Amino acid sequence: MIRVLLVDDQELVRAGFRIILQSEPGIEVVGEASTGATAVDQARQLHPDVICMDVQMPDMDGIEATRMLVADETVTAGILILTTFNRDDYLFDALQAGASGFLLKSASPEQLVEAVQVVARGDALLSPDVTRSVIQQFAQPAPVAPTPLPVGLTERETDVLRLIARGFANAEIAGELFVGEATVKTHVSNLFAKLGVRDRVQAVVYAYEHGFAVPGSPHP
Repeated sequence: MIRVLLVDDQELVRAGFRIILQSEPGIEVVGEASTGATAVDQARQLHPDVICMDVQMPDMDGIEATRMLVADETVTAGILILTTFNRDDYLFDALQAGASGFLLKSASPEQLVEAVQVVARGDALLSPDVTRSVIQQFAQPAPVAPTPLPVGLTERETDVLRLIARGFANAEIAGELFVGEATVKTHVSNLFAKLGVRDRVQAVVYAYEHGFAVPGSPHP
């Protein structure tokens, strides 16, 4: 059973998410919070597997709450940011704070359920379409001069990093580099270990912070 904590300052939004998630076998909404501070307290008490986190809230916003929860060793939940791009100007900061992924509030019920399941498995939610929109809106508009990559990162792993940052899935990376998908998975695993990142979201953040990807790069 996937235990979910819903965090949003709008009761109607929480009610809608609760109905969608609880109608899915294997998912249980164990708590709700309307502020970031309450979310931190609830997460420590309820031990959810996934926290669906709004960004703009009174008292403490979702970014600061995410930062606190990720730093808290007693909290093991993955954090899924739920956002509307025209309001949440600090989404990229939330990813830097350690969120496991993000989803538009306009997403379908099926997409919400799938996102919760992905984050519960310990994976990162990184939809190519959403990735491009986030990068174009929140990444630095001016290219950054690349900084040296960690020692031991191969040229092929650098190529994989750039493609991940552009929102490519493993199958698309395989097609772009003319290698098998299993080979791509190995490159991705090695890349994460060498960069010290835990998932694709953090790899995207790393690539843009260190100048190895340019906002607005096209996706095939």
